[in-house]
Amino acid sequence: MKFQEMIGLAVFDIEEGKKIGKICDFILTTDWQLAGIELDGRSLFSKQVKTVSWEDILAYGNDAVMIRNKQAVHKTEADNIKYSYLKGHHKLRDMTVMTQEGLQLGRITDVYFDQKMGKNILGLEISDGFVMDLMEGRKWLPRTDDMKIGEHTVVVPTASEQHLVDAIHSVNG
Repeated sequence: MKFQEMIGLAVFDIEEGKKIGKICDFILTTDWQLAGIELDGRSLFSKQVKTVSWEDILAYGNDAVMIRNKQAVHKTEADNIKYSYLKGHHKLRDMTVMTQEGLQLGRITDVYFDQKMGKNILGLEISDGFVMDLMEGRKWLPRTDDMKIGEHTVVVPTASEQHLVDAIHSVNG
């Protein structure tokens, strides 16, 4: 499953069957784990966002995300969120992916995670620009423990270019 497919999904409280909001972003840890989701509804001048810890998510699918109850929603200082997908100081979307030797592989367009195993990030969808996307399609780079999220770029092992595959084939095998 990809983050982009889940942005905008409704989030429901199982206890009361009430819609709590919609997913507007994902929160990640430095070791490539999903820490939680950010919900919509942030006021214009507020420095706090509504978040739900990944452990409080009971189920998620193509149509909705189900959380334990409304107490699972917390107010979090936006500045305290280290890494996110779409927003914030260190957002992964559009971040450059570079090898340790300085070869730019492209920019992150989406993040894949294992729907069955929970919070593990499986890989990154990478674009090398609009024209290359049209000619060759986007690429998928499997995540390894050697990948590091930096302030301005994701640094990957030197041999990572050899592991790039077509994004369409990575999902279907």
